[in-house]
Amino acid sequence: MAGSGSWDGSQSENSSQFEPGIDNIYEAFICPLTKQVMHNPVTLENGQTFERDAIEKWFQECRENGQPLSCPITSKQLSITDLSPSIALRNTIEEWRARNDALKLDIARQSLYLGNAETNILLALKNVREICRNIRKLRQRVRNPQLVRLITDMLKSSSHEVRYKALQTLQVVVEGDEESKAIVAEGDTVRTIVKFLSQEPSKGREVAVSVLFELSKSEALCEKIGSIRGAIILLVGLTSSKSENVSTVEKADQTLTNLERSEENVRQMATNGRLQPLLAKLLEGSPETKVSMAFYLGVLALNNDVKVIVAQTVGSSLIDLMRTRDMRQREAALGALNNISSFEGSAKVLINTGILPPLIKDLFYVGPNQLPIRLKEVSATILANIVNIGYEFDKVPVGPDHQTLVSEEIVENLLQLTSNTGPEIQGKLLAVLVGLTSCPNSVINVVSAIRNSAAIISLVQFVEIHENDDLRLASIKLLHNISPHMSEELANVLRGTVGQLGNLVAIISENTTTITEEQAAAAGLLAELPERDLGLTMRLLREGAFEKIISKIVGIRQGEIRGIRFERTFLEGLVSILVRITFALTKETHAVSFCCENNLTSLFLDLLQSNSQDNIQMASAIALENLSLESKNHTKIPELPPPNYCASIFSCLSKPPVVLGICKIHQGICSVRESFCLVEGQAVDKLVDLLDHENEKVVGPALAALSTLLEDGLDVVQGVRLIDEADGITPILNVLLENRTENLRIRAVWMVERILRIEEIAREVGEEQNVTAALVDAFQNADFRTRQIAEKALRHIDKIPNFSGIFTNIG
Repeated sequence: MAGSGSWDGSQSENSSQFEPGIDNIYEAFICPLTKQVMHNPVTLENGQTFERDAIEKWFQECRENGQPLSCPITSKQLSITDLSPSIALRNTIEEWRARNDALKLDIARQSLYLGNAETNILLALKNVREICRNIRKLRQRVRNPQLVRLITDMLKSSSHEVRYKALQTLQVVVEGDEESKAIVAEGDTVRTIVKFLSQEPSKGREVAVSVLFELSKSEALCEKIGSIRGAIILLVGLTSSKSENVSTVEKADQTLTNLERSEENVRQMATNGRLQPLLAKLLEGSPETKVSMAFYLGVLALNNDVKVIVAQTVGSSLIDLMRTRDMRQREAALGALNNISSFEGSAKVLINTGILPPLIKDLFYVGPNQLPIRLKEVSATILANIVNIGYEFDKVPVGPDHQTLVSEEIVENLLQLTSNTGPEIQGKLLAVLVGLTSCPNSVINVVSAIRNSAAIISLVQFVEIHENDDLRLASIKLLHNISPHMSEELANVLRGTVGQLGNLVAIISENTTTITEEQAAAAGLLAELPERDLGLTMRLLREGAFEKIISKIVGIRQGEIRGIRFERTFLEGLVSILVRITFALTKETHAVSFCCENNLTSLFLDLLQSNSQDNIQMASAIALENLSLESKNHTKIPELPPPNYCASIFSCLSKPPVVLGICKIHQGICSVRESFCLVEGQAVDKLVDLLDHENEKVVGPALAALSTLLEDGLDVVQGVRLIDEADGITPILNVLLENRTENLRIRAVWMVERILRIEEIAREVGEEQNVTAALVDAFQNADFRTRQIAEKALRHIDKIPNFSGIFTNIG
């Protein structure tokens, strides 16, 4: 019998002393060098037999050591080193091994049941692995269905070690054996193996992945593995894991590669973040596969970064599919393009890849093989996605004659198509126009096309749509975008119709606590209409619009109505609409009554303090200017009591009557509510604070509101004193000195001239050379009226003598 240990001193799971079995082992079977049963015995010239690999290694070592080739047993030098195969011995060993393996497998079968001792089960599994490896060396298979099923039963053991060894054994059994793989595929064994990917320790996961890899080599089992819930997502997770060992990651990746043979698996991989297989099939698959992958790409949830990658990888192929005559291919391509065009980065890639010309052609073409309306809607959606990124579309040709998307012909075609299609596609086409009008470079072209095609009336009519919220929203956004350029036309249409203006007011005043995009757009639209259009203002007043707007403003200010995204623009629009009622004060008593009843002066004074909201402060200051100009018309002049008899005879005995509560400026009884008095509303300080604002669009209205206290017919001296008490003189002079805009200079010169009518102020200001220089500049370079006023101001500070006026002979 052979001794223990291997020739090189190493041990492994499939090495043993002498491969114990039930059948006796013979000394002739054992290699003298390896002490193991031989697989490929060869004989030397002296009759000694060795394992071929072992004796060849012996000879190699002799050569390396410079020794003659000799027999390891006798140590005698060999004259002939030829190795003669011992065929008879090899056949005998194989017969012995087959008998012994069969006996050991039978013992293993008897040991593989869940109630057996763990040590017995582990030994049985070990024997099975050894036998399978030996059999594989002989290019044979186990062919034992019952044994395979018994091994799979061990996967249900409560012992981690048993489950781990069962997985190892199963890996060896199924390797290269389709029949064994088919047996494993029965029942829920594959599902159990998949569970090990998440529930077993690291070494268990590694073996589980290896088993799945072996199973995935069978095309028939690919769909089986992919159909198990969680299989693909767990494998995808392993491929990106930083904590797993490299072998596990590689095996998981190889397994997924095998599973790609199933299109359903490819779709699942894409869903779980492994998108490349789907893109590869879309690029290189059969026509039917390409269509299938494109359809799935159209419904797949993609983050923005992935959309860019998809556009770069398959954008061109999808556009090619869109150009074909096959309607199913076009539908699949449009769906995918719709999905990936909704992000700015991917949309730019598609533009550069050439999506716009075929897209425009599909929308406008009428004739054989034209797109059905449902697909034209998708085309319009893609176009809407693309134009909303703010690209320079005036530089991208889309037509055969180098027309661009903002060419008048193209825009008119879009408008015509909008009028001749159903609500769904109309909404998308309007969204396209919204995108084009959102860009300063293209809005003028769209406005021109709308004017030339007389489309404004039909566009306004969409405001009355109640069945399609998206369509109505798109129309209001479009009208809002063009309103700065078509305010007169829009006002004429809205003033002359019954329903549209009321619908806009209803949208704005909708009873919700959250501000919607539609409300913000509707408010912005009405805010852009001509503020001095009295007819429109009175229509709004009669429909109760202003009361509703006040309610919304108060609700927002008190925090009862919120909307982080649209709150600012909505409030700006509401305030601008409300301001227009103050432009009607001089012509409509109803407007005056409304302002009194709702105490608008106090509301605008409150809004004036909306820090960091320039447009609201600007609008509020404009409203306060208009209100303040009306104060003198609504100040109550007190009736003085008649003098008594003695006082009427002897004037020296009379005293002027004392009337309390007289306004210093308006010389009557004023109030914030009834006469809109800025003095009573303590507005001077608030307006003065705005004179230092960095935005000249706020400074101008604030200065104008303050100037109403210095108007002719009022006590100008008292007005100057009030401004001075609020430390407003220096900020007004600074406005003059800064000379930011011509309008500001004109207003500042007018106010400075009135301020300088106060002698002590004139003396102090006259010493400031920079103020003098600013007035001289206005005197020399401003418009005619301002030059006259500047001359008066210079006279107040004695810079121009009274006898040297240059305008004496004019007029």
